[in-house]
Amino acid sequence: MAMHHMVIVDRSICRGCNLCREVSVCVNTNCVGCLACYYACPYEARRIVEDGSERRFIRISVDGVEYSVPERITLKEALKLCGYSFDVFPGRNGLYSPCGLGGCWACSVLVDGVLTRSCITGVRDGMKIETDVGDTPPLRIIHGPEPHTVGGKATPWFEGKGTGRYIEVAIWAAGCNLRCKSCQNYTVTYDNSSAPYTPYEAARLVTYYRRLYGVNGMAISGGEPTLNRRWLIEYFKELRRLNPDMEARLHLDSNGTILTSDYIDELIEAGVNNIGVEPKGFHLETFMDITGVTDRRLAELYLKTSWNAVKYLVDNYKDRVYIGVGIPYNRVFMSFEELTEIGCRIASIDPEIQVCVLDYFPIFRRRDMKRPSYWEMLKVKRLLNGLGLKCVIVQTVLGHVGP
Repeated sequence: MAMHHMVIVDRSICRGCNLCREVSVCVNTNCVGCLACYYACPYEARRIVEDGSERRFIRISVDGVEYSVPERITLKEALKLCGYSFDVFPGRNGLYSPCGLGGCWACSVLVDGVLTRSCITGVRDGMKIETDVGDTPPLRIIHGPEPHTVGGKATPWFEGKGTGRYIEVAIWAAGCNLRCKSCQNYTVTYDNSSAPYTPYEAARLVTYYRRLYGVNGMAISGGEPTLNRRWLIEYFKELRRLNPDMEARLHLDSNGTILTSDYIDELIEAGVNNIGVEPKGFHLETFMDITGVTDRRLAELYLKTSWNAVKYLVDNYKDRVYIGVGIPYNRVFMSFEELTEIGCRIASIDPEIQVCVLDYFPIFRRRDMKRPSYWEMLKVKRLLNGLGLKCVIVQTVLGHVGP
């Protein structure tokens, strides 16, 4: 008999934070081993255990072919048993399932004609599954929009300077391909329970708030917004259609881990003119520590792709896109020696590019670390300026300090 897994709660660790009741919420009657709640628990009170209990076999149809699969597993696992493969990196082999948390909807298939997330939804007897979603409008969970007086990694530092007014509206996309222990936005990243939006609904909503607040910037961050490529491209196309004026700033902030050159080309063709990329470190070990990615080969691919994205943007689109680079900083995971290496690498690509250093604060699973002081962040700024970088912004407990 095949061994399956399930997740249980360790009540001695659980703090009753209610994230599992309000944010990462199980969509199944019984545990199907999707692990979404395991990754989402801020206090690591979830345990993966083997489940050898007896399971009956049920019948499903996949792309017109009948199969028999065990109950109490995800659609994704059922599809694997039927011979389908999945990959976390786009454009390689098989179906695409990048986050496994239920927020990005990139792994969706059609179940009885309805778009359904394969990563967290349990298989049921009699399901009719189609792996080709065709022209079905893509879905994605988003938060916001909210107005910002300070923007993201690629918000032009001079925009709104000294005015005290809002400078952009932002939305945040749920789901992420990383498992950062110090996730700065975990209630968005791990949200699988909010109602999803089509890209057209999201674009109309953001456009409305742009006009309401009288801003030019319209940003999307996350989580990781690039995971659902079809959704993101359609979103920006619709956003550009609704905002054809030259002042409109269509802003993407990304960790860059799947931002390949062809993806960048397609985004800019769709209307994006403002891109921020945040490589999570210089050394592979640092990247793995920050992101929680344990597969070394995958981590190497992610890190290489993010740095390549920065260079590709500068080499090919500097005249059309305002580019920013983000650097995560906390002494727990980032030394000044590595900051120096990061600064030198950015300076070798373009010393005039905007650099924003984010002072990571204690949150999610890294509540033991301390937020860098104002003076420590000023020291970071002086270090990077001293390496020849001309436009360095540091986020501090007292606000952003610009160039």
